[in-house]
Amino acid sequence: METTQASPETTLSPAQEPAAPLWTGPKKRRKWPKRLGIALVVLAVLAWVVVRPMLGGTTAAAGTYTTAQVQRQDLTVAVSGSGTVAPIESYQVSALVSGEILESPFEDGDRVEQGQLLYRIDPGSTQTALQQAQLAVQQAQLNYDTLAASLQVKAIGSGVVQALHVQEGDLIAAGAPIADVSDTSTMTLTVPFQSADASQISVGQGAQVTLSGTLETLPGTVEHVAPADPVGRGGALVRPVKIRLTNPGALTETTQATARVGSFACAAGGTLSPKLNQTITAAAGGEVTALNVSQGSLVSAGTVLASIGGESAQNSLADAALAVQNAQLSLQSAQQALENYTITSPISGTVIEKNLKAWDQMDGSESGAMAVIYDLSQLELEMNVSELDIGSVHVGQEVEITAEAIPGQTFAGTVEKVNINGTTTDGFTTYPVTILLTQYGDLNPGMNVSADIVVERSEDVLCVPVEAVNSDGTVLAAGEGALNPDGSVADPSKIETRAVTLGLGDEEYIEVTSGLEEGETVLLPQQIAGAVWEG
Repeated sequence: METTQASPETTLSPAQEPAAPLWTGPKKRRKWPKRLGIALVVLAVLAWVVVRPMLGGTTAAAGTYTTAQVQRQDLTVAVSGSGTVAPIESYQVSALVSGEILESPFEDGDRVEQGQLLYRIDPGSTQTALQQAQLAVQQAQLNYDTLAASLQVKAIGSGVVQALHVQEGDLIAAGAPIADVSDTSTMTLTVPFQSADASQISVGQGAQVTLSGTLETLPGTVEHVAPADPVGRGGALVRPVKIRLTNPGALTETTQATARVGSFACAAGGTLSPKLNQTITAAAGGEVTALNVSQGSLVSAGTVLASIGGESAQNSLADAALAVQNAQLSLQSAQQALENYTITSPISGTVIEKNLKAWDQMDGSESGAMAVIYDLSQLELEMNVSELDIGSVHVGQEVEITAEAIPGQTFAGTVEKVNINGTTTDGFTTYPVTILLTQYGDLNPGMNVSADIVVERSEDVLCVPVEAVNSDGTVLAAGEGALNPDGSVADPSKIETRAVTLGLGDEEYIEVTSGLEEGETVLLPQQIAGAVWEG
């Protein structure tokens, strides 16, 4: 960890050295006196360390010191690292198919949005395969619907069930009669008119129907006039005319009648017919699992008269359903294959590289990306943090970022992610930390940067250099005249060993919460040669 604020220090200049003698005689090279002197000094220091606690008094280490003032300043503790900035998201455009590029409506530097067309490649036979798959689905669905409908025997129109030909549990074949249904509420009469008369009769015109047995007259309506003129009795040309009338209740299929339309009378009589008279048959074979009507039941068009089931019918229906599913899967595969010929952007961003354009031919031998897109709305940085500092790093902390390529500027970031999947090398573990930059100025992806993760800040606190604090939590506080100009001790009585309470600190400065006052002077040892004591 390091600080971003320094405190001025004062270094005392050494005293002037004594002048060298004008002449010196030859020296004898006798080493043992020098070695003896060094040994005596070391023994004296050791003896002083042992004896000093027993004597008491004020102690000052003999040697050269620098001084520093106890002063207030802002202190920032940070975890430092470096890395390379990258876009928050990037995408390399590639193709899974080959063919001629038909469209590429973008250029280098363009802004593209997610889902925007980048390339359209000639699909060739893939388009035909899709159409064939669509037809296969339609055919399979039609087969299923037809089979399913065949297992439900339905009335074609409204009427009364005149007779039932099956019972529940009967095994029947396709085409077997199920029920007779007729509608006698409305009857029709088809009679011939002279061709010349029929040509003047029109559909919707009123008619008078006379019953042959009772000579009762009933109103009717012309429903149809035949377009052809068949030869009638005696070789005359006649034209059939169909008349509809409401059954008052007594008319049957055996009732005879004649008709007149306006002033034209029919050339011969005819027999009344019900509006609906049909035998309903089964479209598929199987077991009659349900019979929903009885003789005399009134039914309407679409009423289910009976249900056909059984193992064989159900197996056929299941096979038809599987055929539909297989056809749908084939269609999905064909659709996906065709989609591969249309390439859209999966992200919103800026095109930083375009390597292929319209009318280029792709044969699968291309290397590299067709295009590269960066999302430059944000940049990110990944830096490795030591296992000793990772416990101080948390998501959301501020980060100060600098780059040698852009001197004099500092960029702000935020810790986005702290990854606990560390990497150990030579017994030392680091953890990747992702930092997000939302305002990055002139920084470009690929630039190398330095980052300081701000762990803690203190404003306007008393600080001293870290070197001024001893391992036992004390400092040497010096009064005026305590040192000589060369930094050596001048008056030990003016040097006080003082215990202090420490706060926030880093490699350069440390906060003092008690034990010192602002403006006091502390000593920073430069070298230690021995110790003196004054009782």
